[in-house]
Amino acid sequence: MNLCDNRQVVGVSCGDYSRAGAFAEYVAIPARIAYKLPENLGFAEAAMLEAVSVALHAVAVTELKGGDTSLVIGAGMIGLLTLQAARAKGCSRVFVADIDATRLQSASELGADQTILASGTELTQQILNLTGGRGVDVVLEAVGRDETIATAIDCVRKGGTVTLIGNISPQVNLPLQKVVSRQIRLQGSCASCGEYPEAMELIAAGKIRVAPLITAVAPLSDGPNWFARLHSHEPNLMKIVLDPRIGSGTKG
Repeated sequence: MNLCDNRQVVGVSCGDYSRAGAFAEYVAIPARIAYKLPENLGFAEAAMLEAVSVALHAVAVTELKGGDTSLVIGAGMIGLLTLQAARAKGCSRVFVADIDATRLQSASELGADQTILASGTELTQQILNLTGGRGVDVVLEAVGRDETIATAIDCVRKGGTVTLIGNISPQVNLPLQKVVSRQIRLQGSCASCGEYPEAMELIAAGKIRVAPLITAVAPLSDGPNWFARLHSHEPNLMKIVLDPRIGSGTKG
């Protein structure tokens, strides 16, 4: 369970619930967290299951009513998967905002009704224009900074929901008066909780597309190079899949 007091996650760096072993040759895990993959789900796509489950969980805890209008702030990997999850779970319109045009192009290709290259007050104004001054029913915030969370609150309608997925900043300033006076629900979303079977089903059925988000499939021996590139914040790297079955130098 994602909220278990004794939670452990294999391979994460967080000291609170780290469990070593993700790069070991053999790993012992509880049987209850092992899933049999569908035959039509490849290795690289299966490596995206955790990220897809995070997106599905965020949409689940948002408690959509059906036909909701939504805004996804942040078109990174989780944001692009959340866009697709929101669509798969019944949102009538999904807008995506980011300050990176390349990522917004990906959002368009993955089904966003409209992409918005803006942030802050400019983003708020565009959302109000698109919704007749009302605001969206739901904002799925996949960044986690002061500005993006404040903008999310400005973009949602009275009585709407802002679901917080991103957590780049451990602490942010909250525009409390707006949240209280407009009766906005702030909903946190932590990891996933039982969404793996649904994630497998949606990927296998093509309802959530993960292949466009896989930057490369590389051998395990190339791992240090890819980690270095990710750590240096090289632009437009999404998911790198390390496959120990393939030889050195193979890219996908």
